[in-house]
Amino acid sequence: MADVSAPMSGNIWKILVKEGDRVKADDELMIMEVMKMEVPVASPCDGVVKCLTVKEEDAVEADVKLAEIE
Repeated sequence: MADVSAPMSGNIWKILVKEGDRVKADDELMIMEVMKMEVPVASPCDGVVKCLTVKEEDAVEADVKLAEIE
């Protein structure tokens, strides 16, 4: 199991997966908006999205857990 954390502080702009989706390493899971730039958040490993801990438009701090991959 691997946690996916926010690379920096910003807002969750778009979530591209849902719980139960199968993903591969480096697949984009969501896109953050950071200082008016889009920052993709990728899966660290192959697996299944176990849970998403944020929703679109949430403001998050750096290193906050965004999802779990199992």
